[in-house]
Amino acid sequence: MLFAALIAGALFAEGGSDMPMLNWMGREKAAKATKDVVMKILRDEKSLGYGEATKDNILVHGDNLEALKALLPFYAGEVKCIYIDPPYNTGSAFEHYDDNLEHSTWLNMMYPRLKLLREFLREDGSIWISLDDGEAHYCKVLCDEILGRRNFIADVAWEKSDSPRMDAKLFSTRYDHTLVYAKNITALKINKVKVDEIPEHYDKVDKDGRRYYLKPLRAMGQNDGREDRPNLYYAMIAPDGTEIYPIRADGSDGNWRWSKEKVTNNPTYIEWVKGRKGWSPYYKIYADANATRPPETLWSFSFAGSNRNSKSEQAALFGTEDAFTTPKPERLVQRILEIATDEGDLVMDSFLGSGTTAAVAHKMGRRWIGIEMGDHAKTHCAVRMKKVVDGEQGGISKAVKWSGGGGFRFYELGEPLLDERGQIAESIPYEVLAAHVWWQDTGTAWGASKGAKGTVLGIHDGVAYALLYNGILHDRSVNGGNVLTRQTLGVIKEDLGQAEYRKLVVYGEWNKLGEERLKDEKIEFRQTPYDVVTRR
Repeated sequence: MLFAALIAGALFAEGGSDMPMLNWMGREKAAKATKDVVMKILRDEKSLGYGEATKDNILVHGDNLEALKALLPFYAGEVKCIYIDPPYNTGSAFEHYDDNLEHSTWLNMMYPRLKLLREFLREDGSIWISLDDGEAHYCKVLCDEILGRRNFIADVAWEKSDSPRMDAKLFSTRYDHTLVYAKNITALKINKVKVDEIPEHYDKVDKDGRRYYLKPLRAMGQNDGREDRPNLYYAMIAPDGTEIYPIRADGSDGNWRWSKEKVTNNPTYIEWVKGRKGWSPYYKIYADANATRPPETLWSFSFAGSNRNSKSEQAALFGTEDAFTTPKPERLVQRILEIATDEGDLVMDSFLGSGTTAAVAHKMGRRWIGIEMGDHAKTHCAVRMKKVVDGEQGGISKAVKWSGGGGFRFYELGEPLLDERGQIAESIPYEVLAAHVWWQDTGTAWGASKGAKGTVLGIHDGVAYALLYNGILHDRSVNGGNVLTRQTLGVIKEDLGQAEYRKLVVYGEWNKLGEERLKDEKIEFRQTPYDVVTRR
């Protein structure tokens, strides 16, 4: 008992409520890691992009914690589905991932990344995390804390192996976990799964090839007597011209399921069967070509593919099955995106690996963001996505009728937002600083802001935001430049036009307006770079 208590104390610490929190060596540092990450910008490597350049189909090369921090100002609250397949911490040495991590190191790696990923999700979005038994249960506790236990949806068991491993020393492991969480379970919307196989009881086929089965037209069960529905008691004409009435098994009068008018209007749905007691009318029930069912938590390899499928896909793409040891098949990601997204939604994968999520999202008409730190961001991910754009026919291509199109951009992590002197680097573009300012004040992506024009970033919850930086005044430049003066205030008001707001927040290098003027104009001045760095 004492030993068990010591173990529990080592693993769990009580949270703010009665929910246990996972504890480990380095937790405190991991908890504040997102704030300590240096804010960097992203540099568009045009030579590595391909096809039609779009805003959202982007491949980022670099450490995913730094990349997530750099992307957040542009995509906070915009992503419908996040799918990640992080290193499993199996003790193996992978060529492209350090998957030989100590348990606490793995937790330190995952904790800040999960915190940042949550900020990318839309209110009706979800995150899917593939793991094996080694860390899945610890990750579940992390996610309960970061994403909220009430937002847990399911633990999907994916049958990764289509046959047992006969060389297994103890158990032959056949499945992996996929933890599924909502950003806000009350807002979550997911799609049902299309039923691919028609049940066996649809045992008849009409001349058009449609499957159906027959059901007696006579009502059975409650209220099946003539007195219950007298208007449904009438004669039907059998193929030999005889009149047939709805007679119950005991010989008493019954009723039909359909009205006389419905029978008259739907003759092709009526089928007559001659038995020992004569003719009986039946009606056809066709298999619905668009039949659906709720997603289940057990995904067979026939439903979502297997490791054998994914290795074959890798070999076709890269000429070898050894490019990645445990890639996921395209069909697995397809199933996730079918359930979690609709066409046009934004999908993210911050452990992109060989590029499967990006490839599947692209083929399914979703927008996507992929992050990969290794050199294979160039040698595998970019190469694969070029093939996808050109219309490669592997994986799910034929199933979704993919024929090519679109394009993507390739980004490298660039310089920090602040230089070694703590100043905003002169090379930082206006739109990058604007996105960071907007995000730190509103917690939303700048791309979703309303009312952006010139110096004005937009209006959020009645507050207007303006930024004086890096030549934004252009040909309207007046004395003061990036300094708030009477002249630059006039330019800001010109950009605001007739917009209504209760307060104006202005970021700039310096303020030359007196306190009384600021109060009269309902202006709050914030100084760059100090307030850009310290407010969030």
